[in-house]
Amino acid sequence: MGDESSTIVDSGAALAVRIADERAARSWSLGELALRSGVSRAMLSKIERCEASPTATVLMRIAAAFETTLAGLLSEKASAPRHLSADEQSTWIDPACGYRRRQIYLSARMPLELVEVLLPPGAVVSAPASAYTLIRQVIWVLEGKVIIDEGGEPTALETGDSLEFDAPSDVQFRNESVRPCRYLVAVVRQ
Repeated sequence: MGDESSTIVDSGAALAVRIADERAARSWSLGELALRSGVSRAMLSKIERCEASPTATVLMRIAAAFETTLAGLLSEKASAPRHLSADEQSTWIDPACGYRRRQIYLSARMPLELVEVLLPPGAVVSAPASAYTLIRQVIWVLEGKVIIDEGGEPTALETGDSLEFDAPSDVQFRNESVRPCRYLVAVVRQ
């Protein structure tokens, strides 16, 4: 996925504190966050106590409950500097399937996010419709093949192909090939 020297986001302690802080800022109980996110109270408790590492799907559900994007939940800063070298771009890895996302651009000054994703062979990542209610996004495949299934309608994409996502629906990203797929996601926050 490019330069491996980029910062790996602490998917444990820092993320646990971030989720707990976001929940506390809203005066929500674990039960309230569970109700709003669709993630069990037990799992949320384990995440906040660093006893479980959340998957991308779980994090997208939590981010949607907080009315932010996955990048907004994973980022420690509200805004990145105008220039961000490759080794300063944070990377997060899904502990279950190896899905790897590098945050290329995120700023409070502009409603645009750029994310590079590496989807390993055989990996499947599901995203709830709620993750797309506050954004519009386009995916551009840089290498490999991926199937994007929006609400039961699959679209196969290969190197060079792009796809603008439709109205919010449950989405599944599948790499059914034997090679990794690398793609760029451009997100516009609404």
